[in-house]
Amino acid sequence: MIRPRTPRREELGAFLAARRRAAPRQAAGLPPTGRRVHTGLSREEVATLAGVSASWYTWLEQGRDINVSRQVLAAVARVLRLSSAEADYVYGLAEREDVAPVIRRERIPDHLQRLIDAFDFPAFVVTADWAILGWNAGYAWLYPRIAELAPADRNLLQLVYTDPYLREMLPDWERDSRRFLAEFRSQAGVRLAGPGHRAVIDRLTEASADFRAHSAELEVQRFASRRRVFRHRDEGLVEFEHHLLTPSDAADLSVVMYVPLAR
Repeated sequence: MIRPRTPRREELGAFLAARRRAAPRQAAGLPPTGRRVHTGLSREEVATLAGVSASWYTWLEQGRDINVSRQVLAAVARVLRLSSAEADYVYGLAEREDVAPVIRRERIPDHLQRLIDAFDFPAFVVTADWAILGWNAGYAWLYPRIAELAPADRNLLQLVYTDPYLREMLPDWERDSRRFLAEFRSQAGVRLAGPGHRAVIDRLTEASADFRAHSAELEVQRFASRRRVFRHRDEGLVEFEHHLLTPSDAADLSVVMYVPLAR
């Protein structure tokens, strides 16, 4: 018996379908089609190359709650040439085990606030769904609007797409916004279908055409420390190295740090 669809399986099906349509045919050893752009595989081709039945793979893309083994998913991931982050995302969505519920916090622990206050560079703390719960003086200098916002509006992903001030701060907003969204999807994993993350997605889907376009790309990318450039209204372009740490005693929170680069 085929079980009803679940939000996690629907997300899995949509993700696999998007990657299948973008898969290069030549890399899979298949001849080009008659289309102008010779990319994309059919469901039947993915099923054949992965060694599964076409019906099973079709049900998988349809979001059906069918039995799925990691070994078979690995074969599908290989055919679709998924990155390790994308493959882990797929494995997580396919699991049936419930994940621990997200802790809903109104404020960060005092010791974490003292930690970021001790930094002489911008730092802030976010929840699993990227609500900004605390920040230091350095972050208030970089992004002065943070203190003016209502707590419900202090969500990093939401601000990237809806706050003109923050958009002006990012010299390459198109690249940075896509990267943030890909990292949000990767970090969310199975929780993307949960109420907290879904509320963020639904709010942005209604508010931002850019978000709707970027979200349709279904990009997944793990966080990596990297150089970041901001446009400060008083100082001009300022450069930092972007780091993210998870406290061992508050694993539901992340400390985001912008460490100045030596000049």
